[in-house]
Order: sequence, then C-alpha cells, then structure tokens
Amino acid sequence: MTGPTQSSGGPAPRRRPQQRKQVLLRLDPAVYEALARWASDDLRSANAQIEFLLRRALAEAGRLPGDAGPLPRRGRPPGETPKRQ
Repeated sequence: MTGPTQSSGGPAPRRRPQQRKQVLLRLDPAVYEALARWASDDLRSANAQIEFLLRRALAEAGRLPGDAGPLPRRGRPPGETPKRQ
C-alpha cells in the first residue's frame, strides 16, 4: 500500500482541502446581471450568491453533504486590522 496510514494499519481519514474549489461557470449575460443585482441587494458578491443559492438548492433536495462546512463569513477575516495612513 502506498498511501498514508494510521498506526492501526488502516487508511488515514480523508481531510477536507484547505482551499476552496475553483470552477469556471458560463452564464447568459442577462442571467449574470440579474444574479449580480440580487447579490448586491443581499450585500454579497456574485460568487457568494451563487454558492448560497447552490447550497440552498442542495439542502432543499436533501443532497447537501453532512460534512459541508458553513458558508464563509462575509467581510474582512477576523484578526486583520485595516492599516491607517
């Protein structure tokens, strides 16, 4: 066996990737504009709005994985202070 193993000899548990998955998405320009307006109304980026809507659709269909992490918090990451000049 060539993969990482635990001391018990079994395969190591799979870890979630630290980085978020990047995908290319092609949308009709009118659909994108409507999505961008909706995102703006909700104070989200278009990307965050797409993820929000996909998660909601997956949850409603009973297909959201149990190990899916929460949506990332909006705004500046905690611990970072803006630089004053």
